[in-house]
This record gives sequence, structure tokens and C-alpha cells, in this order.
Amino acid sequence: MRILLWLLLVMTVALGTVATTTRSILLHDVDQRVGRLLAQETQEFASFVDNGVDPRTGRPFTRSGPLLREFLERQHADSDEELLGLTDRVIRQNRDIPSPLPLWKDAASLDRIRDSARATGTLDRSEGRVRWAKVTVERGGGTRPGVFVVAFHTDREREAANDMFRVLLAISGVALVMTTGIGWVVAGRILAPVRLVRTLAAQLTEQDLTRRIPVHGRDDISALAETFNAMLDRLERAFGAQRQFVDDAGHELRTPITIVRGHLELMGTATESAAEREETVRLVTDELDRMSRIVEDLLLLAKAERPDFVSPEPVQLAELTADVFVKARTLGDRLWELDQVAEGAVLLDPQRITQAMVQLAQNAVQHTAPGGTVRIGSRSRDGLVELYVADSGPGVPERDAEVIFERFRRGSARRGSRGSGAGLGLSIVKAIAEGHHGRVALGATEGGGATFTLLLPREPARPEPPLGAP
Repeated sequence: MRILLWLLLVMTVALGTVATTTRSILLHDVDQRVGRLLAQETQEFASFVDNGVDPRTGRPFTRSGPLLREFLERQHADSDEELLGLTDRVIRQNRDIPSPLPLWKDAASLDRIRDSARATGTLDRSEGRVRWAKVTVERGGGTRPGVFVVAFHTDREREAANDMFRVLLAISGVALVMTTGIGWVVAGRILAPVRLVRTLAAQLTEQDLTRRIPVHGRDDISALAETFNAMLDRLERAFGAQRQFVDDAGHELRTPITIVRGHLELMGTATESAAEREETVRLVTDELDRMSRIVEDLLLLAKAERPDFVSPEPVQLAELTADVFVKARTLGDRLWELDQVAEGAVLLDPQRITQAMVQLAQNAVQHTAPGGTVRIGSRSRDGLVELYVADSGPGVPERDAEVIFERFRRGSARRGSRGSGAGLGLSIVKAIAEGHHGRVALGATEGGGATFTLLLPREPARPEPPLGAP
């Protein structure tokens, strides 16, 4: 409505200005034309005074009366024009004037013209406006000098201009009515996506963030819809990560909490020995440690949804590989080997990559026997950086290759045989790889075993801006 009102205001001012300007131009044109006519008539009379000859005598006129009469007989006046001669009486052309009070009948106005010191002027009478001009004749033949008067009744000319003004106002009114209808429809179509955004925003809840605005065209409204949809995508991911964190935490923490509660309830019985009490404390401590590790892993996975999860910086790949090898070989009594090492600098988050590689090494330790071989290395090819951990364990069955990277999922053959992990380790590795806009791959080791490889771009793509950022 405000858009339409502003449009109507601008249109009204514009059309009113056009109509008023047109009327002013037409009235100015009337004044110009009447002024030229008055000047032409007075010049012709002045020329006749200087050069005119009385046809009865063949000599110049000696009296103003015959001079004025002879000139008037030779003239053809316009319909709104009066040509008069003033001596002791009024000399006029024998013709009707479309005016309620012709000038030759208006003695008071003729006296004002005769007595005026000006050669031209305007009479504003109740019967209509009259533009006039006069020429005084200094000839004998009367008690008062002769005066030639040319008068033009401008009412009809001015009324024609006013009629045009009224026609323009009527056309402007019709145009405003049409503009109102068209403007209402156009404004509604333009603002329809905005109303859709408002309606959709009112319908969104934390449980349903799946609705999106259809995008059509490439204008500013389409850009608004795309921005709103992108915001909904980020919100959906954020709420999804929050719900998954809550679900995962509740699922995994329920078992150790139950175990701790059960042992603590039995701990106070009278029949419990000191050894049993000590064993209960040990079990409770182990379960609390396991809960602490689960919480830390869940928090890490929750942070993986944030755009600042990784902070890439230039890192020497050979130095990073060597650091990972040094830290990993303390994880267990295995035959650790530093395999091939890539050279050159790469943009990575060294702390996150080290965390992922150590987790893969820990996974290899859990699934190889003491004395088994674990190889750590890196290579660079096809624009990718590959960091890998290869073990000599039993390998991963094909049916488990897809599920072991999901949260709280363990392979049927490899998971659960050793260790007490919650099934979050490989999920963390996957999250770190995706945080670098890469992925983690699983392959078979030559001679038996599994090889986990981080496939990362040398220059990670620019992360998405945080939610709410400009």
C-alpha cells in the first residue's frame, strides 16, 4: 500500500505539472498572438495616417473623423476583434462581437482607454477580459483628438486553453485510476516472494526446517530467496548437529551411567569386602573415564559442523609426516615403519591432521597383534595430498567398509575384538577430512590388512561464512 501511495503521489504531481504547464503554454501563446495582432493593427493604422489620401479630395486627410472611418471600412477584423475610432462619437465596424458587452457599448471602458497614458493595456471586466492598443490622431475636426482603438476579447481563446487543461486533468484522472490498478497488481507480484519469505519464516520450527522458497529469475528478490534458502540450509545443519549430539550423547552415556549407578548401589552393602570395594572403585573409574572420552569425542564432532573447525596454515608435509610417526609409535608394541614421505608445503590444519592420523594409528594398533607391522607415510599426486596408515591386520570385510565411518558403528569382524571404544574414532577422522574439503578412503594393504588414507586438496576451498555473517 505504501508503494502504491507513493506511486500515485508521484504520478499525481507529474500529471498535474504536465497539465498546468500545458495550460500556461497555451495562455502564453494566446497573449503572444494577441500582442502581435494588436501591434500589426496599430502599425497599419500609423502607416495609413502618414500615407493615406482622402478619396474624395485626393489629398491627405485633414480631419480625424473621415480618416478613422475610411481606415475602418478597409479592414477585416477577426471574430473576437473590435476596431474603433473615437472622436466626439464612436465609429465602429458594422459587425457583431461574441461578447455580452462589446467595447463600443461600454462608455466607461472607452473613457479609461482614451484617458490612459499608455499605448496598450488590459481591461479586466466582469463581462470578460479585453486586450487593447490605441493610436492618437492629432487632426482637426472635433473637440477632442481622434483615437484609433484595436481591442481583442480574449475570453474564448483563454477558455479554449482552459478546456484543454480540463481535458488533460480528465485524462490524468483516468491514467491515475489505471495506474492504481496496474500498480496494485505489479506491486503484488513483486512483493509476492517477500510475503512468501514472511509466511515461510512464520511456519518454520525447530522440528521442520526442510521448507524452501522456490527461486525464479535473477533479480534482487530471487537473490533474497537464495540467501534465505542458504540461511535455512545452515540452520538445518546446525539443528541437525545439535539433535544428533543430544541423541548420541544420550545413547552412549546411558550404559556407563547405568553401570556406575549399579556398582555404587552395591558398594554400600555390609557383605562387601575391601577387595570388592576396590574393584568397584576401579570399574566406576573406568566407566567415568570412558564417559569422559565419549563426551570429548562428541564435542569434537559437534565442533566439526562449525566453519572454524579447521584453521589451515602452510605446513611442510615431510615434517608433518615425521611428527605423526614419532607420536604414533608410542601407542603400542608394533613394528612401526615410516614409509614414503612427500616433500613441499601444503595448506592444512596440522593439529587436526595429526589428531586424525594418530586416531588411524590407534585403530591399527587395536586390530593388529603385537609385533604386527604398521606403516605411516604421505605422498602428493594429481593435486591431492595423501596421508595414510597401513596395517597388517585381518582387513575390513566389504560389508563393513561403508558403516565403520558412521558414529557408534563398529565392523562385525574388526570392531569389538579389542579395546572399548565408543565407535567415534573413524567418525572423527572423517569429520576432519571433510573439514579440509577432502575425504577418507579405505583400501586393502598388500599382503593383508587395511589402509586408511586421507585425501586432501593442496589448497582447501574457502569455508562457508558463519551463520548470520554478512
